[in-house]
Amino acid sequence: MLATPAAAVPTGPAWVHEVKWDGMRVLADIHGGQLTLTSRTGNDVTASYPELAGLADTYDDLLLDGEVVALQEGRPSFAALADRMHVADRRRAERLAAVRPVTYMVFDLLRLFGEDLTGQPLSARRELLERLDLTGRHWQVPPVYPDGEELFRATLEQGLEGVVSKRLGSAYVPGRRSSEWLKSPHRTTISAVVGGWRPERTNDAGRLGAVLLGVPTAQGWRYAGRMGSGIAGAAQRQLAALLEPLRADESPFCDEVPAMDARGAVWVRPEVVVEARVLEVTRDGRLRQPAYLGVRSDLTADDLMADAVGGEPR
Repeated sequence: MLATPAAAVPTGPAWVHEVKWDGMRVLADIHGGQLTLTSRTGNDVTASYPELAGLADTYDDLLLDGEVVALQEGRPSFAALADRMHVADRRRAERLAAVRPVTYMVFDLLRLFGEDLTGQPLSARRELLERLDLTGRHWQVPPVYPDGEELFRATLEQGLEGVVSKRLGSAYVPGRRSSEWLKSPHRTTISAVVGGWRPERTNDAGRLGAVLLGVPTAQGWRYAGRMGSGIAGAAQRQLAALLEPLRADESPFCDEVPAMDARGAVWVRPEVVVEARVLEVTRDGRLRQPAYLGVRSDLTADDLMADAVGGEPR
């Protein structure tokens, strides 16, 4: 079951609220002393997280829904988790688990002792989940809160991803995005230059589909990621018109652009500044989930470079 973006955090006694964890959604199926971890895409990721193996000894039959997170200084770091997500070799996973362990944040109970609980209201599932007392070194059941607005403010202050609000009467509908669950993430905006663009992957292959962004550093423009979200219609036409006369023969970035982003790219001189809303700036300077907000006609690339402090984007 997936959450729908919220216009505002809902209020009232019909809702409970929990921290939105910046991690990987995982189902934990425990049956007959065996644990199977399944990703949102249906992949078996059990081997990737050997530190969760002890879940198999908690109860005879459980199906849990939750988020695998990598904590750094008490806060989830998606960048740290990324080093673990695609490791299929168990020995390598065990070595990584010793130095960069994960925590499984359990937020729902879907089956207990062979009984399917998905049709029951969240209030009943949550009561049963809390009675199980699933507390271990690498797993926990985080609390829920009655005041979503207060939690939203607190998670912003603490640098957490945001809030998920859930209607107490909601049943669990596997694989469906529901308005019974609402997500309110904290996002920030950032100014970046466009250093190239990628064509759409459609029959209209010549049209601009995504732009390649750069942020200022002492060494020049560092590649920060590809942005396609929000670029359509009038926005697409405006960007295409601005970038067309700026075509260049080489990449303007001071570092290497990943091959999957560089493939088919049209390079441009880094003169157009755009504003993007991003979920976070990762440790390696990449913009996570950038969404286009518009062109910054009040800023030039020189302004961004002059305002850069210690290589951080403006």
